Amino acid sequence: MFYGYTGRMLDVDLSTGGIKEVSTNKGDAERFIGGKGLGAKMLYDLLNPDVDPLDPENVLIFITGPLTGTLMPTSGRFAVVTKSPLTGLFLDSQVGGYFGPEMKFSGYDAIVIRGKSEKPVYLSIFKDDIEIKDAGHLWGKTTSETTHTLRKELGDDKTRVAEIGPAGEKLVKYAMINIDTYDQKERGGQAGRGGAGAVMGSKNLKAIAIKASARGAGIRYADEEGFRKAAKNAFKKVNENEFIKKKRRVYGTPIWIKPMSDLGILPTRNFQTGTFEYADNISGERMRETIVVGDKSCYACPILCGKHSRVKEGKYKGTELEGPEYELLALLGSNCYIGALDAVSKASSLVDELGLDGISTGNVLGFAMECYEKGLLSKEMLDGFDLDFGRDEPYISIIKKIAYREGIGNLLAEGVRIAAEKIGGNAKAFAMHVKGMEFPGYDPRGSFGMGLAYATSDRGACHQRAWTVRAEIEGALGERFSIDGRAQFVKEVQDERAAAFSLVVCDFAPLDVGDFVEMLNTATGFKYTPENYLLAGERIWNLIRLFNVREGVTRKDDNLPKRVFEPMKGGATDGVKLTEKMFNDML
Repeated sequence: MFYGYTGRMLDVDLSTGGIKEVSTNKGDAERFIGGKGLGAKMLYDLLNPDVDPLDPENVLIFITGPLTGTLMPTSGRFAVVTKSPLTGLFLDSQVGGYFGPEMKFSGYDAIVIRGKSEKPVYLSIFKDDIEIKDAGHLWGKTTSETTHTLRKELGDDKTRVAEIGPAGEKLVKYAMINIDTYDQKERGGQAGRGGAGAVMGSKNLKAIAIKASARGAGIRYADEEGFRKAAKNAFKKVNENEFIKKKRRVYGTPIWIKPMSDLGILPTRNFQTGTFEYADNISGERMRETIVVGDKSCYACPILCGKHSRVKEGKYKGTELEGPEYELLALLGSNCYIGALDAVSKASSLVDELGLDGISTGNVLGFAMECYEKGLLSKEMLDGFDLDFGRDEPYISIIKKIAYREGIGNLLAEGVRIAAEKIGGNAKAFAMHVKGMEFPGYDPRGSFGMGLAYATSDRGACHQRAWTVRAEIEGALGERFSIDGRAQFVKEVQDERAAAFSLVVCDFAPLDVGDFVEMLNTATGFKYTPENYLLAGERIWNLIRLFNVREGVTRKDDNLPKRVFEPMKGGATDGVKLTEKMFNDML
């Protein structure tokens, strides 16, 4: 018996229209767990080196883990695994909401998409019927329009939909895949970073709509009583956690905006500084007071960090969205010097509807603003827009141009690395990326460990593979502006996250390795210990490094932009500098 897994995967070839079921490899599942890890093993085996990410030969994998859809808190997650068009390297995106459990309930550990359809299509997995259907009427629609149209056509408003927007159709290099966009009651999700939406668009696949015959179908436990006990204890830990009760549940991720600005870590004016004078205006507290109208959660999650928001006044009155999350407030807000919550909300709504990764979009916009400020981009090159820092109307317009690859948007749609190369001058010095993936919302000069985390992340600059900020600002690693202990800490967190993202669970859950191991073992019957669980995380991390080395990555690519090695200007971290020697000593 194959416990914790369904034992089946769905293999779809869009070039031929072929659909078949294949068995999940039990040996690989035990060694690589699921989600990120098992997806990485599959991608490594299925893909030849040097395949263009937008070529039909690239594969797109939607994959659950042994804990997806179970009784464990935060078990509503799955992973999207592919080769990134933004970096040309390995990509996994961790996705919340309800799609992952629905896939598991439908009887599949994974859905593997190959080839390319001759025309726009969507994949329908509706109860016992699986079909590739025409999506001509959906092509061009926004993500929420696609979700609502398919639910209406299929006659079930609980159908889970993974869809792309116009940005994915136009192959924007950082287009994302959205899940159940703007469901009024339940939280959606995004495979946000790295351009998985462009891979989906390159295959002419507009959406995957999935509805299981029965909730909970396909979930079998090796030790159900033991698992229920472990899950109950995990829920107790989550619900008793003071930070979750008083901060995360009330404000969501935006609770970090004000502290990050006060500490000089919040990216401002394209990472020129780390302190934003209007941080109060876009903080979690201000959101709660002015635009939040409800709380939302993913499947089996008591944290309720999702916020349903509505702009109630101003020129963007009526804008409705999920969020904005910390990362979008940071990148579309302070990084672009936009201190009006209604404008950031409008921009956040736009990137969701158009299917753009908001982190990369905000980073690219901040970069373009600095290019304009320095004379590297003229008003004419920007299609007649004065793209100054702090001006919301031009940046709203440019977001639309990026999604549709119109005018200057066609260049910016390539990402900050390619844009800097084509613009020339000294643009590369302030193009804030690692291996092509744009920086997220933490300036490494305020948190040295994040510099190492960005440089060594398996998918380019990423805060989720090893988030060192809290440990550094709370003194858990000693003196804040020191490199002591950072390398070991980053390595350990990367291994732990690799394993957790293979289960697949959320990094917001205040649970430890012992909790995860107990639930993994009682779900699957495996005999993991905390030590070999972390060893599995290291194995997964090393396999992904092998994939990236096979694609040409070397140690010299584990680097940071020139700006990071310059002293911080202004604010709480004025004059602070992470030197290249310090960075290389950590590396």
